Amino acid sequence: MALNDIISGLNGIAADQHRLSALAEELAKQAQAVAGQASSAGQGFFITGLTVFVLACFVGYYVVWRVTPALHSPLMAVTNAVSSVIIVGALLAAGPVEMTASKIMGLAAIALASINIFGGFIVTQRMLAMYKKKTVGNEKAKK
Repeated sequence: MALNDIISGLNGIAADQHRLSALAEELAKQAQAVAGQASSAGQGFFITGLTVFVLACFVGYYVVWRVTPALHSPLMAVTNAVSSVIIVGALLAAGPVEMTASKIMGLAAIALASINIFGGFIVTQRMLAMYKKKTVGNEKAKK
C-alpha cells in the first residue's frame, strides 16, 4: 500500500469524524430541546407515574396471594433477580449530587430492595434446609 493511499484514507477518516461530530452536536441540541419540553410537562408525568404505581401494587398483591406453594421457591428466585435490577436503577436515581426527591426515592428503593434480596436468601436457605436428611447421633460417624 502506498503512502498516498494511506494519507487519502486518513483524510477520509478525518472528514467522516468531522461529519459525525456535527451530527452529534445537532443531536445534543435536539435532546436538550426535548428535555426542556418534558420538564414543562412534569405534572402529567407525575399523575401517570402514580397511576402505574397504584395499578402495579394491586396486580402484585393479587399475583402473590394466588401463588401455589409449589411455585414459591421459583417465585422467590425471580423476585431476588428483579430486586437486583431494581437496585441498579435505584443507584442511578440516587446518584445525582444534589438532594432531590428522586435521590430520596432512590435511597428508599435501595433499602427496600436490599431487604427483599437478603430476606429472600434467608427464606430460600430455610426452605432448602427442610429437604436435607436429618442425621441422628452416631449414624454420621459410622459412614
